[in-house]
Amino acid sequence: MLTLDIFGFKALWSPYFLLSLLVVLAAYFLITITFRTKFSSSEPLTRKQAGLFLLAIGLIYAIKGSPLDVMAHLMFYIHMIQMALLVLVIPPIFIFGIPAWLWRKIINVQVINKLFMFFTKPLIALIVFNGLFSFYHVPIIFDHVMQNIWLHAGYSILLFIVAIFMWWPLINPVPEHQRLSGLKKVGYIFADGILLTPACALIIFAPGSLYATYSDPEVWGQVMSLCVGASNFSALNISGPELFSSMSLLHDQQLGGVIMKIIQEIVYGAVLAHVFFEWFKKDQEESKAESKTDMNQNFKPTLIE
Repeated sequence: MLTLDIFGFKALWSPYFLLSLLVVLAAYFLITITFRTKFSSSEPLTRKQAGLFLLAIGLIYAIKGSPLDVMAHLMFYIHMIQMALLVLVIPPIFIFGIPAWLWRKIINVQVINKLFMFFTKPLIALIVFNGLFSFYHVPIIFDHVMQNIWLHAGYSILLFIVAIFMWWPLINPVPEHQRLSGLKKVGYIFADGILLTPACALIIFAPGSLYATYSDPEVWGQVMSLCVGASNFSALNISGPELFSSMSLLHDQQLGGVIMKIIQEIVYGAVLAHVFFEWFKKDQEESKAESKTDMNQNFKPTLIE
């Protein structure tokens, strides 16, 4: 069985992509620390926010710049892990990693504001995210996107953006943008889980391999040429992904669908617990406030003659 080392350092570790992420990190710290005072209503960056943003960038590099990205072109289940992290795990971390004052500055940009306010409406966010995710995994669409480097990069960025829109109604740190109450958030999470299920079910219960990207040597060769470089790939003279894994294509595909669904359930379960905790905490605080108000209203001072 072949190992990934044959593809070389550049293909496995994407140094240019790493450099671009380091530029993003530098810009983040310049805005939130060095030049923060130039922005009105700004607040000091907390360690938690900086740590979460670093984690989000680190995870983006792990799934798109490390050997995991090459493995995703060889095994479908790795691709689904990549997708689950890209749209379910990283966006919430990314949202919390950016301070609320900076989110306000971004959202208030005239060009961004109208689009952001429209696409973060709960119903729109659910339909757009789940529609684009399901559309991407239709076999003919998936194979076409994977064979075009610009379409692949563009669609990945688009999925990440609409995933942020999808998560925004649930967890955004800007109080004036929190449209959903505790009960509505619970319904939103359940609706999101239901809408994502058909795409996973199609993958899990398909009777055969759906994607030419992994089953057709010619298509796979085109995809790998884009991934590791045409000259590098042609020099290797390899025929298909079966040289890197003993798992059958069907089992690989089924495992991918199951992994996606499991990660979704874990993430949504954690968010659901967070929503319940916040809801309970807010309810307790409101009850205490009401009790204190009632006590103040019922208290009548007695004058001692």
